[in-house]
Amino acid sequence: MITIKEMTSKSDLKAFIKFPFTLYKDSPFYVPSIIKEELDVVNPEKNPVYKNAQASYYVALKDDKIVGRIAAIINWIEVKEQKKLKVRFGWFDVIDDIEITKKLLETVADYGRKHDLTYMEGPVGFSNMDKAGVLIKGFEELNTMITWYNYPYYAEHFKQLGFEDAATWVEYKIKVPTETRPKVIRFAKIIKEKYKLQLLKFNKSKELLAYADDMFELLNKTYSSLQTFVPIQQYQIDMYKKKYLPYLNPEYITCIADETGKLIAFSIVMPSFSKALKKMNGKIYPLKFLHILKAQKRNDTASFYLIGVDPEYQNKGITALIFKEMNETFIRNGIKVVETNPELEENKAIQALWTDYDHTQHKMRRTFRKEI
Repeated sequence: MITIKEMTSKSDLKAFIKFPFTLYKDSPFYVPSIIKEELDVVNPEKNPVYKNAQASYYVALKDDKIVGRIAAIINWIEVKEQKKLKVRFGWFDVIDDIEITKKLLETVADYGRKHDLTYMEGPVGFSNMDKAGVLIKGFEELNTMITWYNYPYYAEHFKQLGFEDAATWVEYKIKVPTETRPKVIRFAKIIKEKYKLQLLKFNKSKELLAYADDMFELLNKTYSSLQTFVPIQQYQIDMYKKKYLPYLNPEYITCIADETGKLIAFSIVMPSFSKALKKMNGKIYPLKFLHILKAQKRNDTASFYLIGVDPEYQNKGITALIFKEMNETFIRNGIKVVETNPELEENKAIQALWTDYDHTQHKMRRTFRKEI
């Protein structure tokens, strides 16, 4: 018999967070999240997103053993301001039993109906800055620190239960050139002089704080037309700064300002932490964190996380300047391969950035939706 339990206590939520460690214990490709960080995300006292959202967390039990989990989420900005009557679901993990999947999803549907919502979609987090989508290609690749891993049967369960495709993301693996192409250097120089641009360099990650708010403002401008977009709120920005700052190596950050000093473009790349996080296995105490410090300094793989360009400067060659700086950073640090952040399949402008490079689309993930 399958029963559904809402997880509310601290011990409940810890069990909710730790379920994937059991489910994927034999997978060489699953990269665990940091348990403490995940607990902070689901804690309304720690996560400011609850100012405009709400969530409930559930597990499926069979023979008193957790065999699946799911979160039911409502982003009230999305519902009230964007008029999307959507209940989100996320943190979805389950053994290969479609009846368990069905009960978990029915729980979310009931949650949505109670709040007069008309459809459900997921897996997603609270906003477009969170993890999203089930993997549908790339099961033999390590996930990055900002993506979920899952077994191939997840998407099949959704299809069998009548869910339709919603958003699709693609991810690329790019081979780093051994030298910066002369034409890139020339073009970057022309663009820099034409628009009187200046490169901003940082020696310490804390120096980035002065530009963090401007970066998120550019993200809001850059991606506002995409289907999954929900504006990032200031209190979320403050949380992201605190959460991700320890992982940033300032040498990998490229910021470009106009002649007045206003930020008009940026990119955030980090050395890959997938192998380090796998070794840490969800723990973050000092000796475990050494794996992160080592990955920041000695690595041959990087992860391309974010890029933002002011709409006034889009299609003006600004990315050539960014790519020149990134490529030179990669060469200095021995980076041979870069993995991209998931990009919406419809975002052809971003995908066009990789056409001049030796690249492979190695992963794909998707969300699913259903009327309730």
